Amino acid sequence: MAQLPILRYPDPRLHTVARPVAAVDERIRRLVDDMIETMYANEGVGLAATQVDVHERVIVMDTSDQHNQPLVLINPEIIESSAEFALGEEGCLSVPAIYDKVERHARVTVRALGRDGQSFELQAEGLTSVCVQHEMDHLIGKVFVEYLSNLKRDRIRTKMLKKTRDEQRG
Repeated sequence: MAQLPILRYPDPRLHTVARPVAAVDERIRRLVDDMIETMYANEGVGLAATQVDVHERVIVMDTSDQHNQPLVLINPEIIESSAEFALGEEGCLSVPAIYDKVERHARVTVRALGRDGQSFELQAEGLTSVCVQHEMDHLIGKVFVEYLSNLKRDRIRTKMLKKTRDEQRG
């Protein structure tokens, strides 16, 4: 397994729409394993393949208390969403150290393939529901800051560009 570099907002590659995975083969399982390692190493609860510059419909997440129950969603699709919404604070590994409130469906049901290629359904609420929706946004090229006002988004963009410049200077 290997840690993968995470794209940082406002990298334009984060706006790439991911294509469906054609087959859950050894290459995809290796990607999943590397994504899980990368997510844990960066103390995240979710990671979409788009964030590691692989534009296929793959998500890994772990919203368990012990962070020891990774969940793999390949070609996920939300098949049901609650009418109720919840407002919660979100962060993102592609937008480090930035948090803001986003409104999401309180509950969703998602159908996906697991690491083994088998189809399953997951009914999610709370943090798991938020995480599924957040990561699925990445697969359509959307970053959570796009839910914020133009002013907030511009400030975050400026801050992230400055941070990248400062890191490159050493």
